[in-house]
Amino acid sequence: MTENKNWNIVLNSRLSNRPKAKDLIDYLIDDFVELHGDFCSGDDASMIGGIGFLDDIAITVISQQKGSNIDERIMRNFGMPHPEGYRKAVRLMKQAEKFKRPILTIVDTPGAYPGIKAEEGGQAKSIADSLFQMIEINTPIISLILGEGGSGGALAISISDRMIMMENSYFSLISPEGLAAILYNDRYMAQAVSKDMKIFPKDLLKYGIADIIVDENSDWNSTFNFVKDLINKYLLELNQDILNDVLIVKRKQKYENHM
Repeated sequence: MTENKNWNIVLNSRLSNRPKAKDLIDYLIDDFVELHGDFCSGDDASMIGGIGFLDDIAITVISQQKGSNIDERIMRNFGMPHPEGYRKAVRLMKQAEKFKRPILTIVDTPGAYPGIKAEEGGQAKSIADSLFQMIEINTPIISLILGEGGSGGALAISISDRMIMMENSYFSLISPEGLAAILYNDRYMAQAVSKDMKIFPKDLLKYGIADIIVDENSDWNSTFNFVKDLINKYLLELNQDILNDVLIVKRKQKYENHM
């Protein structure tokens, strides 16, 4: 029973009619201005980044966007970022630190794009650099796992002071299908291996990686209002950590204590 319930979380996280990152940005952020490019090789439509206002707080938002219809999904590469997407994310993180803006990341990806051109373009390095930068960025970071949190593609923008997980989301170093293929050479074993992967919201909450699980209901506006109040609450707490000069220390401790 538990196995089936957990697998339903994976299936629900992938539903095409779930809200996407852009829906959340449009609801939460006023006067959002999208910023483009990595100042190196180009732009990546699967990674949306920009600045706006959460109520009266200037904030930087970095998110993965899958797309809401087939044309947009193709344009967004189904939410699988290329190296330039992660380089853009790092650029915006550094900009946020410079101008003392908090950062909100919204995670919804099956993983970073695994194509040959992406690997030749420095996919692994761009992900590693993003992880390194997020540990050291001296501004509050809140991550929200909206749906799929797949592999290093998700981890690369998830190092944070507070992690919010939606009820139907997962966060994993590899997809269940990927692990099943490695262990059993059979992707259809994904449901069986998922129960031991500890990738679901209750697992991440138990181990101290996630800070809260947000219940979902049919009224997404109500859910988004709760998320907005939650982000404001966390920003107040994290601003106190900034004043006490312990923000980065606490962030490092969060992950060191659970390795």
